[in-house]
Amino acid sequence: MSMNDLVSNYLTRVRNAILAGKESVSNIPSSKIVEEISRVLKEEGYIRDFMVSDHDGKKSISVDLKYYRNKNVISNIERVSSAGRRVYSQANEIPFVREGLGILIVTTSKGVMTDAKARELNVGGEIICRVW
Repeated sequence: MSMNDLVSNYLTRVRNAILAGKESVSNIPSSKIVEEISRVLKEEGYIRDFMVSDHDGKKSISVDLKYYRNKNVISNIERVSSAGRRVYSQANEIPFVREGLGILIVTTSKGVMTDAKARELNVGGEIICRVW
């Protein structure tokens, strides 16, 4: 199965697992950007952990979702930029998510990071997704 947009596939599988009340999601096709998004989600406390595995040269990722008081920590996760419509923002124009209660994941020249970190480093970039 050929996959054009691994980021959208990743976000959709995580969102569907949240809606289904699953503890984890496995065998998601992976890439460097998907691994970096997972790293940011873990650092920010939205997921418990993730693991990358390699089967016959094809990388896949498994994500352990995080729950607090029987509710998932992630209320929603949605894609902002897509393959056909890229959304870029300068450092001083990066929007806030839910008045600061959520995060944007931004890919910059200095790597993949949250909106707060991008503002702190004064770098703009492509807005990948928003999480709250």
